[in-house]
Amino acid sequence: MGEEGENHNTPLLADTSSSSVQLHGNFKRTGTLWTAIAHIITAVIGSGVLSLAWSVAQLGWIAGPLTLVGFAGIIVVSSSLLSDCYRSPDPAHGHTRNQTYMDAVRLNLGKKSIWICAIVQQISLFGVGIAYTITTSADARAIHKSTCIDKEGHQASCSYGNSFYMLLFGAVQIVCSQIPDFHNMEWLSFVAAIMSFSYSSIGFALGFAKVIGNGRIKGSIGGVTKGTATKKMWTVFQAIGDIAFAYPYSIVLLEIQNTLKSPPAENRTMKKASMISIFITTLFYLCCGCFGYAAFGDDTPGNLLTGFGFFEPYWLIDFANACVIVHLVGGYQVYSQPVFAAVEKWLSEKYPNSGFVNNFYMLKAPFLPAYKVTLLRLCFRTAYVVTTTAIATIFPYFNEVLGVLGAFNFWPLTIYFPVKMYFVQRKIEAWTRKWVILQTFSIVCLLVTVMALVGSIEGLVSAKLS
Repeated sequence: MGEEGENHNTPLLADTSSSSVQLHGNFKRTGTLWTAIAHIITAVIGSGVLSLAWSVAQLGWIAGPLTLVGFAGIIVVSSSLLSDCYRSPDPAHGHTRNQTYMDAVRLNLGKKSIWICAIVQQISLFGVGIAYTITTSADARAIHKSTCIDKEGHQASCSYGNSFYMLLFGAVQIVCSQIPDFHNMEWLSFVAAIMSFSYSSIGFALGFAKVIGNGRIKGSIGGVTKGTATKKMWTVFQAIGDIAFAYPYSIVLLEIQNTLKSPPAENRTMKKASMISIFITTLFYLCCGCFGYAAFGDDTPGNLLTGFGFFEPYWLIDFANACVIVHLVGGYQVYSQPVFAAVEKWLSEKYPNSGFVNNFYMLKAPFLPAYKVTLLRLCFRTAYVVTTTAIATIFPYFNEVLGVLGAFNFWPLTIYFPVKMYFVQRKIEAWTRKWVILQTFSIVCLLVTVMALVGSIEGLVSAKLS
C-alpha cells in the first residue's frame, strides 16, 4: 500500500539523537526490526503449526498448499493496512500514536465500532489462552506417554489425563503474568521464537525422514476420504479454520509496533518485519504441513507431535514437545498482555483514587530484584489465568477449538477493521478503484470465515457429544 505520510516532522516523531530512543510515559521505545520479528514469530508460530499436517490432509495436495499460501498473502495485505494506522492526524500535535488496536479503532471508527471490536478482540485473546493451555497439556502428556512407551513397549497401556498438566501450566502463567507489559518481555519473545524454529524444524525433519523411509509420498489430490460428502465438507471447513488460527496476529500488531524506535518510520519497519516473518512462517508451515501429510496420508494425526504418528527417536520427540511448551509460555503472554493492559488502564481511569487499583507495593524475593506490583494486577491477572485454565479442562479438543477460534477472529479483526480504518486514514472514497478492490477482498474473506466457523462449531459439538 502507499507509503505517503510516513515521515512526519512533528514533536511525536522519533528522537533524532544518537540513541534514537523514544520516551513515552515511563518506558523507552527501543525495539528494532529483529525484536519485531521475534515478537511476530512468537505470536504466529504457535500451537496452530501442529495441526497443519491434518489440515493439508483434509484439503489434499492441491488445495492444502494453496490455502496456506493464500492465507499468507491475506495476512501480508492486512498487516500492511494496519501498520499504516499506527499514526493518525492530530490537530494539536500533528500526529497521534495508536498504541493499541483498540486505540486505532476508537480514533478512526468511533464509539460504536469500539464496543464491537472490544468484545471480539477480548474474546479472541482470551480464547488463544485457552488454546495454548490445551496444547501445552497435550505436549506434556505426550512426553510422559513417550517415556512410558520407551520403557514398556508400543503395546503398553500408557494413558494419561489432561487436567494435571493444565493446572501446572496455569501455575506457571500466574507467575509470568506479573511481567508488567510488552516492553519488559523482549527476552521471552526471543526464547519463544527460538523454540518455534526448533519444534517446527523437528516436525519437518521427522516428516521428511518418514517419507524417505516409506519410499513413497502418501496422500491424494482430494485429501482424506470421509464416509459422506457432508462429513467431508465439515472437515474441510474445519481445516480452513485451523489454518486461519495459525496465521493472524493483527490483534497484537500495533502493540508490537509501539515498541519500535524511529527513524526509520515505525510502519516501514513493521511492514518489513511482517514480510520477513510471514515468509519464514509460511516456509515452515508448508514444510510441516506437506511433509506430515506425505508421511502419513489418510492417517495424519490432528497434532503432529502428540498424535504419535512418530514414536522414535523418543528423545527427539520429547525435546520437540518440550520446545512447544516453552514457546507457548511466551506465546500465552504475547496474547494476554493486551488484555491485561486494556482492563488495568480502564480501571485506573475509572477509579483514579482507588488504592487497590493504583497503589504500588514493592516485593522482594531472595536472589531476585525488587518488583513493583498493584493488588489489581495480582488479583485480576491471577483470576484471568485461572479462568482460561478452567475452560480448557472442560473443552480439551485441540483441532476443534483451534478451528473455532481461528474462524471467529479472522474476518473482523484481521480484515474488516483494518480495511475500514485504512479507508479513514487515507480518505479513500466509495467506489474508487482501491475501495472496490479492498471491499471485494473483505467480502471474500468473510465468506471463508463463515464456512470455517460453521465447520469448526460442528466439529466441536460432535467431539463433545462423542
